Amino acid sequence: KDRIIFVTKEDHETPSNAELVADDPSDPYEEHGLILPNGDINWNCPCLGGMASGPCGEQFKAAFSCFHYSKEDVKGSDCVDQFRAMQECMQKYPDLYPQEEEEEEEEEKPADPLQEAAASEASATKEEAASS
Repeated sequence: KDRIIFVTKEDHETPSNAELVADDPSDPYEEHGLILPNGDINWNCPCLGGMASGPCGEQFKAAFSCFHYSKEDVKGSDCVDQFRAMQECMQKYPDLYPQEEEEEEEEEKPADPLQEAAASEASATKEEAASS
């Protein structure tokens, strides 16, 4: 989606004639947050912190999809296997997915993307219910 343009020193000496392309209003991934209007998960949402890509992206998608679509009384309680698979994958890549240290340090660290996404989804669900 991005375009790289190389310029010379001479190019910088004259005013630019570059034209910006307006955003496509029909782009289904633009400005919709975590949940798209049709109820699907927007895997491109910055709120996921890139978790949907990378070496454990598929495991993350499986776990988060299970959680999102869970109908259990304790939402996501039927997704233990998917979350376990995701956790096992993440443990193989400690540089990409650092494990949390002691609980004292936990308060100083920002929440992990999965927790933020789940909180975002929960608030979006409450907002949808309130507006109905």
